[in-house]
Amino acid sequence: MTINIEEIEDYLDIRIPTSDKLVLDSSRRVTGPGLLWEKPGAILDVFTDHFDKQQVVDVWCEEIQFVLDAIGWTESEIKTRIFDTGVNLAISASIDLLYSAVFVVETSWQLAACKLLDEKPDTFEALIDDLKKVISMEQNPPVLTLQRQAESRGIDVLWDDDYVSLGHGTGSAKWGINEIPAPEEVDWEVLHNVPVALITGTNGKSTSVRLSTAIAEAAGKVAGSTSTDFVKLGNDILDYGDYSGPGGARMLLRDKRLEMAFLEVARGGILRRGLPLRQASGAMVTNIAADHLGEYGINTVEHLADAKFAVARTLSKDGVLILNADDKLVVTNGLRSPNTICWFSLDLDNELVTKAKQLGNLCCWLEGDELHYFDGVYVSLTVPVADIPITMGGAARFNVQNAMGALCLAKAMGIGNDAIVRGLTTFNSTPDDNPGRCNEFMVRGARVFVDFAHNPHSINAIADMLDNLPSRKKYLLIGQAGDRSDQDIRDLTNGALQFNPDVVVTMDMEDYLRGRDWGEAAGIIKKECLKHGVKEGNIHHFKSPPEGAQYIIDQLEEGDLALLLALAERDKVFEMLEEASS
Repeated sequence: MTINIEEIEDYLDIRIPTSDKLVLDSSRRVTGPGLLWEKPGAILDVFTDHFDKQQVVDVWCEEIQFVLDAIGWTESEIKTRIFDTGVNLAISASIDLLYSAVFVVETSWQLAACKLLDEKPDTFEALIDDLKKVISMEQNPPVLTLQRQAESRGIDVLWDDDYVSLGHGTGSAKWGINEIPAPEEVDWEVLHNVPVALITGTNGKSTSVRLSTAIAEAAGKVAGSTSTDFVKLGNDILDYGDYSGPGGARMLLRDKRLEMAFLEVARGGILRRGLPLRQASGAMVTNIAADHLGEYGINTVEHLADAKFAVARTLSKDGVLILNADDKLVVTNGLRSPNTICWFSLDLDNELVTKAKQLGNLCCWLEGDELHYFDGVYVSLTVPVADIPITMGGAARFNVQNAMGALCLAKAMGIGNDAIVRGLTTFNSTPDDNPGRCNEFMVRGARVFVDFAHNPHSINAIADMLDNLPSRKKYLLIGQAGDRSDQDIRDLTNGALQFNPDVVVTMDMEDYLRGRDWGEAAGIIKKECLKHGVKEGNIHHFKSPPEGAQYIIDQLEEGDLALLLALAERDKVFEMLEEASS
């Protein structure tokens, strides 16, 4: 039977009771490890401030169990989570029935919501008949047979609407969902996994991915990466766009040239679809800070930490979890993890690093002006911070941490010391190596830094670093996306003002208005600047980042210092600075 995903996706339109007492926010397929657990299936989010949330869970679990029993899904498991504004409920399902799993959860919610709201649901028998029809259309037994055979051999399985693949990169093979071979037709000898690392956190993800990739390339590997900017393999860009979710990972891992991969993992991808693999060699959490809260029931920074730590569920039995021992939320979650952990810290006397050394566990720390890596027996690698360009001689403390994390990740991936040192010491904060991350330009004797910092945590770090640099006059270019709250914009502005600018240039970003009027976000920024003592005559507004950047470029004199928070049209800003620098 031919599987037609487009037909299946829209096959059922399950009626959901509408009430402001119970609001269905989202239902979606989950391909793998995510917020609640490591299983594929479906998840649904409900908001309520009227009902007792435990009552909602109890009623819902009862109804979904009735549905699961009626369709014969006896092995499907149920997982719930209560948060401050609602409830998540997930069920596990086989990888060939994820659309059906969504319909199952939605059906159960209709029954549960009707019971809670004292409304009449659709006929149970009719609902079950509909579910059985769509299940029969979607089920793909050959996929499950192939999955079992691959997993028994320790080979990763990746799937989506169109393809199923086994292994990674040079050891991968791919088939269309209607072209699945019998196990005896597969050349198992050529299939294998390659070293893969997942990198998440609030800040430092892209820099860590790019630096780690540079280290792998220094080791002679054909290395690839995914990020919020593109999917890249060697010198080839496979595609531009935000590929910090599972789609980008699958694109990269299915390329048969790939020998080693570093995947940037953002909160949204984890929560929407989960993670696509289960045999990673390493995973890293850089830090946890408030950012993009309020979606999918992730309303606090503690919730965000729970979501980020989903990367730990992707690790193979020999995989290593690399964690920032200087971040309290990372530490709290890391201490609960059963994985092998490598802690890193800027503090020689950090308690977790000290304990790791005593117990013969992996760790890395900053001692004096050198990074030290302990392999469980002895310090097997030291690297002077002054030799690592992105640290700016140690002034960029956040990049010292990123360097330590990349070093630890490279060790987990089996990369040798010489390549690690070459990678760390040749990777620069330039638009070519690390676009949008603390890129420095010299314009008529003035130092200009371009950074993508867009949350208080990252802006505080860059502003604090630059505040220590000598300057005649300071310029700041700042704007914010319209979907940020007023308080978020104020917090972001306060972080940037730690730079102590003499002149502030605000800007609009046409593609990021997101419901606000022109100049509205800039107006909030201006009020905050005035409150903190910036003179009104020193605050200027422009309708785009290039216009604002050009104004600053035109004013620069020798000894000046400028920070351009270029959140949009970054390439154009780079072009302008390169021209001004020549």
